[in-house]
Amino acid sequence: MTISQINKSRHVLINGQPDALISPFDRGFAYGDGVFRTLAVVQGQPEHWLDHYQKLVSDCHALGIVCPSADILLSDIDKLIKVSSKEKPALKEKLEIVVKMVITRGESERGYAMPALAQPNRIVIATDFPSYPEANFVEGVKLHLCSIQLSHQPVLAGIKHLNRLENVIARAEWHDSNMADGVLMDAFDHVIECTSSNIFARFGSELHTPDLSNCGVAGVTRQRILALSETLCLQAKVSHIPLARLMQADELIICNSLFGAWQVRELNQQRWPRLALASQLRALLKSAHAQH
Repeated sequence: MTISQINKSRHVLINGQPDALISPFDRGFAYGDGVFRTLAVVQGQPEHWLDHYQKLVSDCHALGIVCPSADILLSDIDKLIKVSSKEKPALKEKLEIVVKMVITRGESERGYAMPALAQPNRIVIATDFPSYPEANFVEGVKLHLCSIQLSHQPVLAGIKHLNRLENVIARAEWHDSNMADGVLMDAFDHVIECTSSNIFARFGSELHTPDLSNCGVAGVTRQRILALSETLCLQAKVSHIPLARLMQADELIICNSLFGAWQVRELNQQRWPRLALASQLRALLKSAHAQH
């Protein structure tokens, strides 16, 4: 059985080939030595491709990994789109899938030392688009306050690298399907992010998002909201946000590249009234994509 046949709801290309395998000596497998991005593909078009690719290049550069060209990755994505469309012909015109691009440093001998001439591996995965509850968009979401703390490592801060064990452990803290995500803090009680999304807090006309200089992932949708906030007459700020300060926010928003933006309705037994910022941001994000 090949990787491409493991599950009909997901398809995989490794270095452009559907029947290839990853070596156990691959450093991404052995050490988490690599990066990844996740994006939506709608009607055959990767959403916000330039933003995602630029961030992928930046993250690869930070680790000293050669990033594949945009043309190569787009070719891989196109192959996966065609496979998905073939299996679901009725949905061909409005097919939505999720694409995950993983770039590893490649293979090496045992040990942490980087190989002098590493050949990066690329893995491109297509899966079904998640079915989110409509209430998440209309009513908002409930968040869990995670007990695990994110460790500081400025060298890796902001990068979507493959070492995500802190997020894995954090996600294991709750089993309530009504919890949409979990809030992560550092050892100084500064709010950093959620396990799979970034977070914003509105205080009056200021829209704050946590400073990710020491830890956390700088998501593409976070970046786009910072750029679009002025359209809503909001002053975007990147700052340290202690938990006590976060709980005083007029509105809380979480965001990622798949669902856009959701309002937080409940966190740590505190509730917020339903307000309009999340829906306004979703409309702006969608409009900006259409114009782009």
